[in-house]
Amino acid sequence: MPYELYYWDGIQGRGEYVRLALEEAGADYIDITRESGSGRGTAAMMTMLKSFGGLHTPFAPPFLKDGDLVISHVANILFYLGPKLGLVPEDDGLRYVANGLQLTITDFVCEVHDTHHPIATELYYEDQKEAAKARATSFIDHRIPKYLGYFERVLSSGDQKHSVGDKLSYVDLSLFQVIEGLRYAFPRATQTLGRDYPLLVALHDRVQQRPNIARYLASPRRIPFNEDGIFRHYPELDQDAA
Repeated sequence: MPYELYYWDGIQGRGEYVRLALEEAGADYIDITRESGSGRGTAAMMTMLKSFGGLHTPFAPPFLKDGDLVISHVANILFYLGPKLGLVPEDDGLRYVANGLQLTITDFVCEVHDTHHPIATELYYEDQKEAAKARATSFIDHRIPKYLGYFERVLSSGDQKHSVGDKLSYVDLSLFQVIEGLRYAFPRATQTLGRDYPLLVALHDRVQQRPNIARYLASPRRIPFNEDGIFRHYPELDQDAA
């Protein structure tokens, strides 16, 4: 049976980290909300959420269904899929290293979101633009260097081509997405990434050229970045890095 991925339609969002792993592995999966018909579409996802009970209810998408098993949260999903898709080392210790790196990416993505929604998620961006400007300035000057500097060191401590072990992992795919998203959201702030974080940019470029990823990026399955997702381009929030 194919994997079933449940996430909001129309945005890459957090679901994209799972999609990249499934696409790279050539896995058979259904992106439920992006298809029509019985058991498909956003309504099917909401029905699925309501059908769970107690501890088994995911807080929010994305979640993955594999047979009767339902797994929520990006890092948790990738921790499950990694061994099945050959996207994590076989060594148990390195699997936990990969999970820790993915959780750090989760923290970073949350901070990206908060640049345009620093006060409240339920408010529109236009209702918190002044606070967003201050948050984005701090993010560009301090948080981008902190996180990317960390991942640059991770790469330099290994073979300089892979974040975990000596083969491609789901962490590498997620770092590709982080660089893509930052370049979309903050093109001025990230124009010197190649100079400041050469190993990360080289990793991004290698992932982009992988046959399955290249086909995916050129296909309609790859939803373009937009101002409804996590990585949003608001010119007034972008600036040259300090």
